[in-house]
Amino acid sequence: MGRFILPLGVFVVLVGFLAVGLRLNPREVPSVLIDKPAAAFTVPQLEDPSLTFAPEEMKGKVWLFNVWASWCVSCRQEHPLLVQLARGGEVPIIGLDYKDERAAALAWLRDWGNPYTLSAVDANGRVGMDYGVYGVPETYLIDKEGIIRYKQIGPLTPQVIQEVILPKVRELNG
Repeated sequence: MGRFILPLGVFVVLVGFLAVGLRLNPREVPSVLIDKPAAAFTVPQLEDPSLTFAPEEMKGKVWLFNVWASWCVSCRQEHPLLVQLARGGEVPIIGLDYKDERAAALAWLRDWGNPYTLSAVDANGRVGMDYGVYGVPETYLIDKEGIIRYKQIGPLTPQVIQEVILPKVRELNG
């Protein structure tokens, strides 16, 4: 009888971990980047590769940093929401075209609309690695001091924009 107690105890603990894990939302992966400074980088702009972009240029502004690509199926899902958000004018959106072909990215923006104040190019994925990108799309809310305050893994939804992003933008601008 005593020899079954240890295996039974291990089994109960494993079932407990499984039960907790099944209740978690995979979109809510906690990020170690929250409340940390946004990674510094300088990369070419998509529209004009002779110009560059660095996050320091956004100091003093609350802004969204959206990682996207023309080959990304989920980016199509969120793109109309970004266009609508940009039209509202509450927060500038900087795009990061991730591991993409320049011509395809420009065609994407021409065909689907361009919600971005500007798009930067991360051709080799190094910026994405610094931001802990799991896959595109991902969106970061960055405050006036350059601190990451929110990270959305996967496409934005109307609910996330209305209940999380815009209230945080207003709070940070307050």
